[in-house]
Amino acid sequence: MTTRPKTARTRTSPPWWFALPALLLFAFVVLVPSARGVYYAFTDWDGLDPGFSFVGLGNFGDMLDDPDALAAVRHTLLIAGAVTVVQNALGLLLALGVNSAIKSRNLLRVLLFAPAVITPIVTAYLWRNLLGPDGAVNSALGGAAQDWLGDPDLALWSVVGVVVWQFAGYSMVIFLAGLQSVPQEIHEAAQLDGAGPVRRFWSVTRPLLAPAITVNLMLSVIGGLKLFDQVYALTGGGPGHATDTISTLIYKDAFTLGEFGYSIALAVVLTIVVAVASTGQYALLARGERAAS
Repeated sequence: MTTRPKTARTRTSPPWWFALPALLLFAFVVLVPSARGVYYAFTDWDGLDPGFSFVGLGNFGDMLDDPDALAAVRHTLLIAGAVTVVQNALGLLLALGVNSAIKSRNLLRVLLFAPAVITPIVTAYLWRNLLGPDGAVNSALGGAAQDWLGDPDLALWSVVGVVVWQFAGYSMVIFLAGLQSVPQEIHEAAQLDGAGPVRRFWSVTRPLLAPAITVNLMLSVIGGLKLFDQVYALTGGGPGHATDTISTLIYKDAFTLGEFGYSIALAVVLTIVVAVASTGQYALLARGERAAS
C-alpha cells in the first residue's frame, strides 16, 4: 500500500493578523485623536477648561459670517492655484533644459534641486531677510525697491514666489524622470516625419509625461492647500490678514485666541477641501492618462 506524499500548504497572502500591531498603533495615534478632534469641532471648547458645551453646527455657521475665515479660504485657493501653475510650468521648462546635451547638465540638476532639500522654515527665514526693507533684493533694485512682505498687494505673491523658488526643482526632477523614460527612437521618428520641436513635445512627449504630470499636480495642489510654514515665517499671516491661509488661521484661533472648537472646525473644513480637491483632480488626471495611453 502506497501512501500519497504530503504536500505543504502554500499561502497566497500573509495572514492579516501580522498587520494587527501596526493597525492598532495607527488607530491609537491617528484615528482615535482624529475622531475626537472632529467631535470637538461641534463644541465651544477653549482647549483648557474640561467643561464645554455642544454647539452643533454653530462653529461652521460662524465661518460664513467670519470675514477672516472667508479671506483665508480665498488666499489658500489663490496660493494653491498659483503655486501649482507656476511651479509646474517652471519645473517642466527646467527639466527640458537639463535633459538636453549641455555639458553642465549634471551640475545644473544638483543646483536646481538643492533648495528642495532645505527645511521650509529655514528657507522662509532666509527669504524674509532677503525681501526685507534693507534686504539684498531691495539693495539690488535700488530706486525700484518694494515693501515685499509689508505691502498687502505684494505679500501674498511674495509667498508664492518663495514656495515656487524652493520646490520648482522638485517638480523638475519628477518631470526629468518622465522625460528620460521616453524612447529616443520615437523622437527620431517624429523628426524624420518633419515634426518641429514644439510639435514633437506636444504630440509625442506630453502624452508620455502624463504620469509625471499627475504626480506633480497632485503634490503641488495638496502642498499649496496645506501651506503653513512659509506663510507663518515670512509674514505671520500679515500685514493684517492679507496672507492668512486656513492653516495659519487655525493656529491663531487655537493658540492665540483659545478658540479650539472653532479652530478644529476650520481644520475639518481644510481636510474636506484637500480630500475633494485631490480626489477630483486624480479622477480627471487619471482619465487624461488613459486617453493618452
